[in-house]
Amino acid sequence: MSDSHPLRPANSASEIDHLHLLSEQLGALVPGEEYSDVTFVVEEKRFPAHRVILAARCQYFRALLFGGLRESRAQAEVRLEETRSEAFSMLLRYLYTGRATLSEAREETLLDFLGLAHLFDVASLYCLNGLAEACMAYMDRNATEVLKSDGFLTLSKSALLAVVRRDSFASSEREIFQALCRWCHHNGDGPEAKEVMAAVRLPLMTLSEMLNVVRPRASLARMTCLMPFRNALRVETWISTTGAFPEENIATMKHGAAVVKGELKSALLDGDTQNYDLDHGFSRHPIEEEGRAAGIQVRLGQPSIINHIRLLLWDKDSRSYSYYIEVSMDELDWVRVVDHSKFLCRSWQQLYFPARVCRFIRVVGTHNTVNKVFHLVALECMYTQRSFTLEKGLLVPTDNVATVQACASVIEGVSRSRNALLNGDTSHYDWDSGYTCHQLGSGAIVIQLAQPFILGSMRLLLWDCDERSYSYYVELSTNQQHWVKVVDRTKVACRSWQTLTFDRQPASFIRIVGTHNTANEVFHCVHFECPAQMDTSVKEGSPGPDQPKPESSSQNHQPQGLVPQKASSSSHT
Repeated sequence: MSDSHPLRPANSASEIDHLHLLSEQLGALVPGEEYSDVTFVVEEKRFPAHRVILAARCQYFRALLFGGLRESRAQAEVRLEETRSEAFSMLLRYLYTGRATLSEAREETLLDFLGLAHLFDVASLYCLNGLAEACMAYMDRNATEVLKSDGFLTLSKSALLAVVRRDSFASSEREIFQALCRWCHHNGDGPEAKEVMAAVRLPLMTLSEMLNVVRPRASLARMTCLMPFRNALRVETWISTTGAFPEENIATMKHGAAVVKGELKSALLDGDTQNYDLDHGFSRHPIEEEGRAAGIQVRLGQPSIINHIRLLLWDKDSRSYSYYIEVSMDELDWVRVVDHSKFLCRSWQQLYFPARVCRFIRVVGTHNTVNKVFHLVALECMYTQRSFTLEKGLLVPTDNVATVQACASVIEGVSRSRNALLNGDTSHYDWDSGYTCHQLGSGAIVIQLAQPFILGSMRLLLWDCDERSYSYYVELSTNQQHWVKVVDRTKVACRSWQTLTFDRQPASFIRIVGTHNTANEVFHCVHFECPAQMDTSVKEGSPGPDQPKPESSSQNHQPQGLVPQKASSSSHT
């Protein structure tokens, strides 16, 4: 015979868990009058209940039914005037069972229930905190419907502020402003209106919204109360509530994103960034006159906070594009978060901007150096927690962006191997290879970055396998038409490593122009980077620690002529 106890599980666990049975059995008491000793009347509907259960579950009812409030212990019927019957029924079921089905409730019921919880909070209704949070989370995900519902107008001030101040409340600031105006109109523009309207976060609204939405609808008193706004963004709580993960691309079909405008829609979000050519693997739209372009538009699976977008512009030849990016919650009001409409860009774009809540992303091409079509191979968007610095809307990089990996390229200058200037190799160069050059008095060395950056420094390695010195200057541009000279060393004898600093400038093109070489008529540069990646062991004007020392200063072995990219590797004089 087994010696197991009839109430002990087979795995000899030391605890019994029958909470689900308790919940079901207590829940069975809710609909009927069996054993009830008090009745609540709400909107003329009668709700039989049990004093001891309510008192045990809730401090408010303990005070109401057994304490010193107006209602006495003997009172068999209690009228509640400040709530609705559907919300009260939901409350009772939660108190008896610990469960509530929020997804089946109407927005008005949820708002009434939340208002009821806050009404009870006067009596420290601690037991409702968890349910109130669950209700809040549901409203976060259905924010637009909540703001438009009639129940929103009946919320108490405290409940109202608890809803709209949440960082996770997924609605645009314009919609929040309009809903708060409705609430103030419904409840009177009294002293409470000032605190209510102060919940609007003006920094998240555009200038157009301020002029066309806020200004016409706000009285002078209300505008005054709007001024001491908070600058907080709706970020951290949003991420934890919606289950979003930083650094995760949400512009994917897995997350419910779709291309809703543009030609060849299916290619943009398929995740393939390798297989594209002249005929397939990209989305596109015709480049039209400013103000008429529809662009390529993506709808995210749900409203999300983003501050980082990656684009892959079609780059199978040397063409460049200009474009801008806008985001919106409703496809009516658009906020421009990236404006590269006056810059030339190519290949991968790493774009950062202040965090915005949005549902729609629109990429509008404004220029193509080859034709009148804008081609986009891939789009990714996410919220990143990596720190970044913006100036004039452009990224101020800390790492070297003049690299092949960052999609920079040498577009003018002569070398045996393409992009030798940007490959990071500062050790393997000699009389014949490893450098880029141009004839003095003709041409230049020009580097194109993938996108415009704010630059304030750069570093060069001039060819230094003998004792020669060079003179040169450096110019920056964003479009190859207007150039700004930032470094002038035309009257200085320079050799080996050059670390250059200057006032910060926007740039996507760097032009290095040699003006003098003490050995011949060619300017030779081995390495370029921007911004300068400082190395304390390298001092300007002296050879780098890993640079090869010349075996001979014989003029018969110096690099004199221009070396075409596909020329023979034999030495020349």
